[in-house]
Amino acid sequence: MDLKEYIRDVPDFPEPGVLFKDITPLLGDVKAFDYTISQLVERYKDADFDAIVPIESRGFLFGAPLARELGKSIVPVRKPGKLPAATHSTEYKLEYGSSTMEIHVDGVKKGQRVLIMDDLLATGGTLAATARLVEMAGGVVFEIGVIIELTFLDGRKNLAGYNLYSMIQY
Repeated sequence: MDLKEYIRDVPDFPEPGVLFKDITPLLGDVKAFDYTISQLVERYKDADFDAIVPIESRGFLFGAPLARELGKSIVPVRKPGKLPAATHSTEYKLEYGSSTMEIHVDGVKKGQRVLIMDDLLATGGTLAATARLVEMAGGVVFEIGVIIELTFLDGRKNLAGYNLYSMIQY
């Protein structure tokens, strides 16, 4: 199945000059979404890791069904003020601004191997920040998985030293 058929381009979103890759058509097609999750399950079913760390919010859409299928726990990474207990926090740059992400201090146990999951790799800021959060909590990043990679933004350079898997490249 060619998943690119289910990714819509939205020009000038969220601001002028940005060409947004919209995954809602993929999410809205039962067969395409099932295929996506099945491909992730196939990749990770025999991998040695303990938990999935999905990134708010679209990472949750892929991380949760994958965790269920693989019998793994979920440790969410969220925007500031969304997690109710003590958190580690880190600021990072986006392709069009800056932001902060948080993880519960006790979310990842010392030495736990985790898969970070998100929908998209652009410049790598969000994923690099999440990797820092996992490491602050004492965890080890087993791999970073994304559905879409925008190769022209060269986000891999910000993730040097981490294993990275992307299903679709533009």
